Amino acid sequence: MLPRDTNAHGTIFGGILLAYLDQAGANATRAHCERVVTVKMTEVVFHAPVLVGDVVSFYARITRIGTSSITVHVDVEAERWRGDGLPVKVTEAEIVYVNVDPRGRPCPIPPR
Repeated sequence: MLPRDTNAHGTIFGGILLAYLDQAGANATRAHCERVVTVKMTEVVFHAPVLVGDVVSFYARITRIGTSSITVHVDVEAERWRGDGLPVKVTEAEIVYVNVDPRGRPCPIPPR
């Protein structure tokens, strides 16, 4: 993470993490959906701050596939710039997406 993403406390803005969470979750849906829109983040938990210089990793897994919606759980870990090299769980979220057609209307998720 870079200095431009920090707040007055020297930690990364939560909104920056939310944007990356959304991207990671949407990317996980690609095996099932061509185009999705974010409907809601049902739960976001910030466990620890992300610091400037941290290497941040996002791990997304699909937890539910409905008729037109798909739910993804995303875990976020940080490797501290000046730490022991062990990952620290910093954030996690449940995100619900809806599969949409080219006009942005909800449509069924195709069977695999």
